[in-house]
Amino acid sequence: MNHWLLKSEPTTYSIDDLKRDGHTSWEGVRNYQARNFMRDGMKKGDLVLFYHSNAEPPGVAGVCRVKKEGYPDTTTKEKGWILVDVEFIEKLKRFVPLDELKADAKLKGMLVIQRGQRLSVQPVEKPHFDEIVRSGRS
Repeated sequence: MNHWLLKSEPTTYSIDDLKRDGHTSWEGVRNYQARNFMRDGMKKGDLVLFYHSNAEPPGVAGVCRVKKEGYPDTTTKEKGWILVDVEFIEKLKRFVPLDELKADAKLKGMLVIQRGQRLSVQPVEKPHFDEIVRSGRS
């Protein structure tokens, strides 16, 4: 099983929206590297950190799971883009802000805390995933 982080602006689609809906198609990804992660890496059952970006503060709000592996994105006329479907697992008891992620020595090397890392779809190492979920559940 792989672990991932998906970014969404909470004013566009939040963890509360996913909780209400139960599942959704993850659309709008228009970066080739992020698309490749969705197409080639994300597998049904993979766990995902739901990250609120462009928020004050940004950070991890919950956990979801890949429900359906990559398939063509028909929300655009451009060919070659991919969607995955994700399903709600949990809203973390405590929002884990980016500043806290950066300050946690156990998360060293995690992509989301690296300067200039703006990908909306990122792989996450299992120990990093587990540490963030543990922190958010406390």
